[in-house]
Amino acid sequence: MTLRLVFMGTPEFATPTLAELAGAGHDIACVYTRPPRRAGRGMDARPTPVHELALKLGLELRHPASLKSAGEQASLRALAPDAAIVVAYGLILPAEILDVPVHGCLNLHPSLLPRWRGAAPIQRAIMAGDAATGIMVMRMDEGLDTGPVCLAEQVRIGDDATAGQLAGELARLGAGLMARALAALEFGQLDCRPQGEDGATYAARIDKAEARIDFSMASRAVHNLIRALSPAPGAWFGIAVAGARLRLKVLRSELAQGAGPPGTILGEDLTIACGEGAVRLAEVQRAGKAPVSGAEFLRGARLSPGARAA
Repeated sequence: MTLRLVFMGTPEFATPTLAELAGAGHDIACVYTRPPRRAGRGMDARPTPVHELALKLGLELRHPASLKSAGEQASLRALAPDAAIVVAYGLILPAEILDVPVHGCLNLHPSLLPRWRGAAPIQRAIMAGDAATGIMVMRMDEGLDTGPVCLAEQVRIGDDATAGQLAGELARLGAGLMARALAALEFGQLDCRPQGEDGATYAARIDKAEARIDFSMASRAVHNLIRALSPAPGAWFGIAVAGARLRLKVLRSELAQGAGPPGTILGEDLTIACGEGAVRLAEVQRAGKAPVSGAEFLRGARLSPGARAA
């Protein structure tokens, strides 16, 4: 027995689940994703990672700008899905959509709900210094990540793990978890239990202003910010090089020994003093340039210890 599914997802994070379900032989009636976005110097329309995978798999594809219209809702009803699988789709699903699938809409959410409900759970968990997070299959309701949880798996967050690395791990685990959830659903054994409210937190979208590094913070807070925003949008700071102010994105960092006025370069490996302790900026990137080690950047910029972040 296989299930007739609608898949809804957009970023790279969603592609392992789509590939897993297609490989398992489920009848994927249609894939929904966000519309292509114009980007780059030529402002070409770029399809989403899910869009590209759906084309490779030969699946029917739709990319509406909204699901609120009666026409879009009727189009979904006509597919007669047993369930909708939602993974980082990025569009609000109104009640009229949630009610269409026979068994509802199952969402893959990368946190230990009710902690970090919302748009940026992976980044917020790292920024907060959480020691662990998880991946959960949840039956969606009209609330924001408030539906009953069906399956869950916990994951340790490494001390130096970036959001990109953690997202990759959770995406792989999540694909298998969703496959297990659907196997249980096929046999009427998927047990979804209400979330509690104790410990509920909200994972707000990352604001551009949050990406600028404030070296007056403690070194651990700076380190957590850097890895939470790597590889995108990337935490950054300004520094003067040859009379020009550069914006330098930091991709990897490590806690380091040292002290000095916040923002001061302490060593030739691009160790920078913080309000408490120091961080070594292991990998940095100038706009339009390839990433380099902190030491390589200092040599090329001809900066010495004692220089300050601008």
